[in-house]
Amino acid sequence: MPSALTYPGVYVEEIPSGVRTIAGVATSIAAFVGFAPTGPVDKATTITSFADFQRLYGGVSHDYPMGYAVRDFYQNGGGTAVVVRTYAAPAASETGHLVNGDFKLDAASAGTWAKNLRIRVDTKGITDQTATDVGVSNKNKLYNLTVVVLDDNKNPVTSEQYNLLTSEDTPNRVDRALAGSNLVVLTSTPDKLPSANADAAANKTVWDESAADFSKSSTTLTNTDKLADSGAFWSGGVGDPSTRTGIYALDRVDIFNLLCLAPEGRDGDVPASAYQSALAYCVKKRAMLLVDPPNAWKKVADASGGVDGLGLNGPAARNAAIYFPRVIEADSTRGGMLQNFVPSGLVAGVMARTDVSRGVWKAPAGVDAALSGISGLTVPMNDDENGELNPLGINCLRTFPIIGSVIWGARTMRGANLLGDEYKYVPVRRLALFIEESLYRGLQWVVFEPNDEPLWSQIRLNAGAFMNGLFREGAFQGGSPRDAYFVLCDKTTTTQNDINLGIVNVIVGFAPLKPAEFVVLKIQQMAGQIQT
Repeated sequence: MPSALTYPGVYVEEIPSGVRTIAGVATSIAAFVGFAPTGPVDKATTITSFADFQRLYGGVSHDYPMGYAVRDFYQNGGGTAVVVRTYAAPAASETGHLVNGDFKLDAASAGTWAKNLRIRVDTKGITDQTATDVGVSNKNKLYNLTVVVLDDNKNPVTSEQYNLLTSEDTPNRVDRALAGSNLVVLTSTPDKLPSANADAAANKTVWDESAADFSKSSTTLTNTDKLADSGAFWSGGVGDPSTRTGIYALDRVDIFNLLCLAPEGRDGDVPASAYQSALAYCVKKRAMLLVDPPNAWKKVADASGGVDGLGLNGPAARNAAIYFPRVIEADSTRGGMLQNFVPSGLVAGVMARTDVSRGVWKAPAGVDAALSGISGLTVPMNDDENGELNPLGINCLRTFPIIGSVIWGARTMRGANLLGDEYKYVPVRRLALFIEESLYRGLQWVVFEPNDEPLWSQIRLNAGAFMNGLFREGAFQGGSPRDAYFVLCDKTTTTQNDINLGIVNVIVGFAPLKPAEFVVLKIQQMAGQIQT
């Protein structure tokens, strides 16, 4: 009731309903960790298109498999991805410097990509009136800056343009303008105007002159001999959790659901030790690890005899799934030449597409799980060969007439028949992770609330409403809510001793939908009817 009743009349009081809606979390945010031609190192960056990856990380490049995996993800229906570029600097490696008088820039990230980094300073279009308009004392305090990265033919592939820069304290001050650059970092703020580059020589562009002529039309790096690409990374582990490098850079993002590790080279592998550490991290983050087959698996027997060597076993393997074989795609960086690629990006894209169209409880496999953008598989299989791998928990990629190439398996790495694990199937495990994460986030308000029946009833109300919503979407078995799920939170789950210890116990159960792996058709002839 109102705190004080002082005057005769009607008082209005709002009573809380106890409803705190639990929202389902995302299910198909894919994290990609590996090498890229350029981009920030050990920083988790969220992207929503392959164009974002091209702008930040250089797109596809023959020596960097991660770019192809991200491209495959978006070609197959992916929506949101998180990218972490790893880098293990070889000895004597450093970023490159661009120097123009007092004007000094560094390449924004390490790697040989910076050998093709150029800057150009000009004062075109700058007048006294321009200076007045931007609040600078005179036009000699203004300049334009162009930053580009060239391809092997000296054509710009990435560029940034900054106009009307100045060292004076205005919104156009150079350090403020360049703070958002993906290509360069300002290392010394010039006190005077950098020298404008001259026009290009006859029959030349401003970017394609010989190295000796760069001072005329543009400025190039001063220490290209010290630039190097990354050395081995995965062999040294998956990163450092204390400094959030490698996969642990993903600690900085709110959530990811699928983790793909890119090998260090086109024909390379992610070491088993790296996958083992990544799996432990996925268990902690309630995510699935998508495992690529080693390059040495050239036939079915290699896969059936080699899966144990990955060391992905025990209960944690419920959070991992392996897909075999590798795929064949046309490489746009090699004139359309057909080459082999890892399949994890494709699989992550199909999972994202299936989640949108059917839900996380639908197995990302079958005739609708088509693999777009590939030309074939490195190991074609027949039914008998597929039947050799499926009981081992190895998901096969198959090609069928008319249907094309599809995912033809939906088991976790605890899906071997011998194990009989309750999380044998990928959709069941992913649904459980989805429910766990959603309830974990949706019940944060419970902490420090009075631990008694009013709280328990609110928990039952809100968790039950969330589970009922999933039931109505078709996520569970059963014709009624009673058959499909339950939510328990009362004096039977939380004893007085639990209350004394500050514990409230919530038990949530659900009847998962399991995929129909084997369709058995029983056909019988009808015997002629005998008159009796």
